[in-house]
Amino acid sequence: MRMNEGVEWAVHSCLNLAWLGEDRAVPAARLAAFYELPAAYLNKQLQALTRAGILTSVPGPKGGFRLARPIAKITLMDVVAAIDGEEEAFRCTEIRFRGGSGGGRTPANPKPCTVASGFRKAEMAWRRELAARTLADITSEVERTNPGAPDRVRRWFDDNR
Repeated sequence: MRMNEGVEWAVHSCLNLAWLGEDRAVPAARLAAFYELPAAYLNKQLQALTRAGILTSVPGPKGGFRLARPIAKITLMDVVAAIDGEEEAFRCTEIRFRGGSGGGRTPANPKPCTVASGFRKAEMAWRRELAARTLADITSEVERTNPGAPDRVRRWFDDNR
Protein backbone atom coordinates (compact mmCIF):
# COMPACT_ATOMS: atom_id res chain seq x y z
CA MET A 1 0.00 0.00 0.00
CA ARG A 2 1.30 3.42 -0.88
CA MET A 3 -0.05 6.62 0.61
CA ASN A 4 -0.39 9.80 -1.37
CA GLU A 5 2.51 12.21 -0.70
CA GLY A 6 -0.17 14.72 0.28
CA VAL A 7 -0.57 12.80 3.56
CA GLU A 8 2.99 13.71 4.56
CA TRP A 9 2.46 17.31 3.49
CA ALA A 10 -0.82 17.50 5.40
CA VAL A 11 0.64 16.14 8.64
CA HIS A 12 3.61 18.54 8.50
CA SER A 13 1.29 21.47 7.78
CA CYS A 14 -0.89 20.53 10.76
CA LEU A 15 2.17 20.35 13.02
CA ASN A 16 3.30 23.79 11.85
CA LEU A 17 -0.15 25.22 12.47
CA ALA A 18 -0.12 23.71 15.96
CA TRP A 19 3.23 25.36 16.76
CA LEU A 20 2.00 28.69 15.39
CA GLY A 21 -1.00 28.75 17.72
CA GLU A 22 -4.72 28.08 17.53
CA ASP A 23 -5.73 31.59 16.48
CA ARG A 24 -3.23 32.12 13.68
CA ALA A 25 -4.45 31.53 10.14
CA VAL A 26 -1.75 30.87 7.55
CA PRO A 27 -2.24 31.07 3.78
CA ALA A 28 -1.62 27.91 1.77
CA ALA A 29 1.13 29.66 -0.19
CA ARG A 30 3.08 30.40 3.00
CA LEU A 31 2.66 26.85 4.31
CA ALA A 32 3.85 25.57 0.92
CA ALA A 33 6.83 27.96 0.82
CA PHE A 34 8.10 26.62 4.15
CA TYR A 35 8.77 23.22 2.53
CA GLU A 36 9.21 24.51 -1.04
CA LEU A 37 6.07 22.66 -2.15
CA PRO A 38 3.73 23.61 -4.99
CA ALA A 39 1.15 25.90 -3.40
CA ALA A 40 -1.75 24.81 -5.62
CA TYR A 41 -1.23 21.15 -4.79
CA LEU A 42 -0.80 21.77 -1.05
CA ASN A 43 -3.94 23.91 -1.15
CA LYS A 44 -5.88 20.86 -2.39
CA GLN A 45 -4.65 18.89 0.62
CA LEU A 46 -5.57 21.72 2.98
CA GLN A 47 -9.05 21.93 1.44
CA ALA A 48 -9.47 18.18 2.01
CA LEU A 49 -8.44 18.66 5.65
CA THR A 50 -11.00 21.46 5.90
CA ARG A 51 -13.78 19.26 4.49
CA ALA A 52 -12.83 16.62 7.07
CA GLY A 53 -13.10 19.14 9.93
CA ILE A 54 -9.39 19.04 10.75
CA LEU A 55 -8.70 22.59 9.55
CA THR A 56 -10.77 25.73 9.28
CA SER A 57 -10.47 28.03 6.29
CA VAL A 58 -10.48 31.72 7.20
CA PRO A 59 -11.38 34.12 4.35
CA GLY A 60 -9.97 37.58 3.80
CA PRO A 61 -6.62 39.34 3.62
CA LYS A 62 -5.51 37.91 6.97
CA GLY A 63 -7.05 34.57 6.18
CA GLY A 64 -5.67 31.16 5.57
CA PHE A 65 -5.88 27.89 7.43
CA ARG A 66 -5.79 27.00 11.09
CA LEU A 67 -6.55 23.91 13.12
CA ALA A 68 -10.25 23.31 13.71
CA ARG A 69 -9.73 21.24 16.84
CA PRO A 70 -6.97 20.44 19.34
CA ILE A 71 -4.16 18.22 18.04
CA ALA A 72 -4.91 15.71 20.79
CA LYS A 73 -8.20 15.06 18.97
CA ILE A 74 -6.68 14.60 15.48
CA THR A 75 -5.29 11.17 14.67
CA LEU A 76 -2.97 10.13 11.88
CA MET A 77 -5.89 8.06 10.56
CA ASP A 78 -8.03 11.22 10.40
CA VAL A 79 -5.42 12.83 8.15
CA VAL A 80 -4.96 9.72 5.98
CA ALA A 81 -8.74 9.39 5.53
CA ALA A 82 -9.06 13.09 4.65
CA ILE A 83 -6.34 12.92 1.99
CA ASP A 84 -6.55 9.37 0.64
CA GLY A 85 -10.18 8.58 1.41
CA GLU A 86 -11.70 5.89 3.58
CA GLU A 87 -11.95 3.18 0.96
CA GLU A 88 -10.27 -0.11 1.83
CA ALA A 89 -6.93 -0.70 0.13
CA PHE A 90 -7.79 -4.26 -0.93
CA ARG A 91 -10.96 -4.97 -2.86
CA CYS A 92 -11.89 -8.61 -3.27
CA THR A 93 -13.45 -9.33 -6.66
CA GLU A 94 -14.13 -12.99 -5.85
CA ILE A 95 -11.89 -14.37 -8.60
CA ARG A 96 -11.99 -17.63 -6.67
CA PHE A 97 -15.30 -18.36 -8.45
CA ARG A 98 -13.94 -17.76 -11.97
CA GLY A 99 -12.43 -20.04 -14.56
CA GLY A 100 -10.94 -23.34 -13.47
CA SER A 101 -11.25 -22.35 -9.83
CA GLY A 102 -15.02 -22.15 -9.79
CA GLY A 103 -16.32 -22.19 -13.31
CA GLY A 104 -18.46 -19.10 -12.70
CA ARG A 105 -20.47 -20.83 -9.98
CA THR A 106 -21.09 -19.06 -6.72
CA PRO A 107 -21.94 -21.34 -3.80
CA ALA A 108 -25.20 -20.61 -1.99
CA ASN A 109 -23.37 -19.88 1.28
CA PRO A 110 -19.75 -19.11 0.40
CA LYS A 111 -17.23 -18.91 3.20
CA PRO A 112 -15.37 -15.63 3.39
CA CYS A 113 -12.45 -15.43 0.98
CA THR A 114 -9.29 -16.32 2.90
CA VAL A 115 -7.22 -13.96 0.77
CA ALA A 116 -9.58 -11.04 1.43
CA SER A 117 -9.72 -11.89 5.15
CA GLY A 118 -5.93 -11.83 5.37
CA PHE A 119 -5.70 -8.43 3.72
CA ARG A 120 -8.58 -7.04 5.78
CA LYS A 121 -6.94 -8.17 9.02
CA ALA A 122 -3.63 -6.52 8.06
CA GLU A 123 -5.35 -3.30 6.99
CA MET A 124 -7.36 -3.14 10.21
CA ALA A 125 -4.14 -3.44 12.25
CA TRP A 126 -2.62 -0.61 10.18
CA ARG A 127 -5.72 1.57 10.63
CA ARG A 128 -5.87 0.87 14.38
CA GLU A 129 -2.23 1.94 14.75
CA LEU A 130 -2.85 5.17 12.83
CA ALA A 131 -6.01 5.85 14.85
CA ALA A 132 -4.08 5.35 18.10
CA ARG A 133 -1.52 8.08 17.28
CA THR A 134 -2.60 11.71 17.56
CA LEU A 135 -0.88 14.78 16.24
CA ALA A 136 -0.20 15.63 19.90
CA ASP A 137 1.80 12.38 20.13
CA ILE A 138 3.76 13.36 17.02
CA THR A 139 4.47 16.91 18.20
CA SER A 140 5.63 15.58 21.58
CA GLU A 141 8.00 13.17 19.87
CA VAL A 142 9.35 15.87 17.53
CA GLU A 143 9.83 18.25 20.44
CA ARG A 144 11.68 15.54 22.38
CA THR A 145 13.95 14.48 19.50
CA ASN A 146 14.31 17.90 17.85
CA PRO A 147 13.59 20.48 20.57
CA GLY A 148 14.35 23.50 18.38
CA ALA A 149 11.81 22.63 15.67
CA PRO A 150 8.82 24.56 17.05
CA ASP A 151 10.90 27.74 17.54
CA ARG A 152 12.39 27.43 14.02
CA VAL A 153 8.89 27.12 12.59
CA ARG A 154 7.60 30.14 14.51
CA ARG A 155 10.68 32.21 13.63
CA TRP A 156 10.42 31.38 9.90
CA PHE A 157 6.73 32.27 9.73
CA ASP A 158 7.26 35.47 11.74
CA ASP A 159 10.19 36.54 9.54
CA ASN A 160 8.30 35.75 6.32
CA ARG A 161 5.03 37.58 6.99
